[in-house]
Amino acid sequence: MSASGAGDSSQAARHVRAWYLLVAALGIHVADEASTGFLEFYNPLVLRIRDAWPAFPMPTFTFGVWLAGLVALVAALALAGPLVRRSAPGTRTASWILTTIMMLNGTGHMLGSLYFGRWLPGTTSAPLLLLASAMLARATLQRRRRGSTPAPASGT
Repeated sequence: MSASGAGDSSQAARHVRAWYLLVAALGIHVADEASTGFLEFYNPLVLRIRDAWPAFPMPTFTFGVWLAGLVALVAALALAGPLVRRSAPGTRTASWILTTIMMLNGTGHMLGSLYFGRWLPGTTSAPLLLLASAMLARATLQRRRRGSTPAPASGT
């Protein structure tokens, strides 16, 4: 195996580990929200916002539908790990999208707690989302840098 092949393999391993770490953090976050009454806060907030702004696009949920959807999302993201390892088309973009959404999610919980003056459901695990998101961003950026550098030309 060439030196660049070993580097590619190392970068792939870092990328997929960071992917799985963020997926695990999301799973923990879902459990945190489910066990601390997230929908009891979220649904009334959405309804109040819709009263003031009818075009507000966020839905309300029943607990079963909400939890099943998030469990399915976490499972699908976990199943995508082998694609991330292989750097299948779209996985770097998916890494950036997941990173961005989870950073916004974690930040929203923390800033929401400050705004509302109380610890909101899901805030306990929000720092884990932020840390895991930063790790995935770093691994994705490093893999992209190495993957975008052309191999030196051989020969004569």
